[in-house]
Amino acid sequence: MDTEIIAFYCVCDDLLKAMNHVEDRQCQMSDAEVMTTAILAGRCFGGNIESARAMLQQQGYIPTMLSRSRLNRRLHRVKKYFLTLFETLAEHWKALNSASLYAVDTFPVAACDPYRILRVRLYQGEEYRGYTASKRRYFYGLKIHLLVTAEGQPVEFFLTPGSCADVTGLQWFDFDLPAGAEIYADKAYNDYRVEDELADLGIYLLPLRKKNSKRPHPPWLTAWISLHRKVVETAGSLMQRCMPKSIHAVTAAGFELKVVLFVLGLSLHHLLG
Repeated sequence: MDTEIIAFYCVCDDLLKAMNHVEDRQCQMSDAEVMTTAILAGRCFGGNIESARAMLQQQGYIPTMLSRSRLNRRLHRVKKYFLTLFETLAEHWKALNSASLYAVDTFPVAACDPYRILRVRLYQGEEYRGYTASKRRYFYGLKIHLLVTAEGQPVEFFLTPGSCADVTGLQWFDFDLPAGAEIYADKAYNDYRVEDELADLGIYLLPLRKKNSKRPHPPWLTAWISLHRKVVETAGSLMQRCMPKSIHAVTAAGFELKVVLFVLGLSLHHLLG
């Protein structure tokens, strides 16, 4: 864990310096230290900010650690830099992905257990009720739409309500990829219009076809897609392994911030190798 803490701090500090970020002279705890605490919580403590805060203070990594409430306020002030860090790492992963092979999928993030849906306060509305076909169960919360490289490094992601269909989310990806890139997906991503639009840009979306598809793939291509799209499932498993059974949050913004930290933690995991 020592190596991870030092690496997280160095990455955050270098990012803020590169952005010419200026802090108030009266700050006892730097923004890089605030970001390090949050990232460590998402990577090693199941998103529990208080556990990460206590450990870093007790072990002497950050002697000037803020109180729980003050740290929470500072954390929400720097949350925009987490997305900046993710985008910076994404450009790095795309540059290393010489084969230009990518995979896309979605993963559920439940805000509560199904039997507590009527009492949940973070989100309200039927649009947050989703269904996980692989587990044959409903959930109430958000979906992570994730695009990764052939090595499982995340390059794009966004959050939607749980009822959002995979093929609908496909239209909201930026697909800021080099010409010639191939994107592998499962059967839920069959959208001929999006395929044609991406093909005009030199990007090829290759989902598994349904039995009644008007554009069937040859058997060898189906086997190739099935083999290479598994990398996104592995990436999702690594990310969900860091998530607790129930993510504690008081507000929807806090809940979404913790989800972002889990995705960022996956990217940093690949950086540390």
